[in-house]
Amino acid sequence: EVQLVESGGGLVQPGGSLRLSCAASGFTFSDYAISWVRQAPGKGLEWVSAINGAFSTYYADSVKGRFTISRDNAKNTLSLQLNSLKTEDTAMYYCAKESGYWIRGEYNYWGQGTQVTVSS
Repeated sequence: EVQLVESGGGLVQPGGSLRLSCAASGFTFSDYAISWVRQAPGKGLEWVSAINGAFSTYYADSVKGRFTISRDNAKNTLSLQLNSLKTEDTAMYYCAKESGYWIRGEYNYWGQGTQVTVSS
């Protein structure tokens, strides 16, 4: 059974940092691209970042230079370092497994999400 379990969210002040993690199981982690997708209150899903099986990374313009995605294939873990957080980063953050090695925006499994709230 494929499982994706996010953790690391919380309440942080503007300008602060958080590190999100996504623990994966039930599939060969190194063979798949994984994305982070977020949903702000009352808004639709927004793609944030992705990393493919070759460790190439991609970012939305809104987070470029502030967020860093990484993966540890030995530990089956995906991470997202969030720096210089803004109030508009407040959202539920999900990790989503792609259907293959490359990034196509075709997700077949999602985690339950971890809440990030940026507020003073």
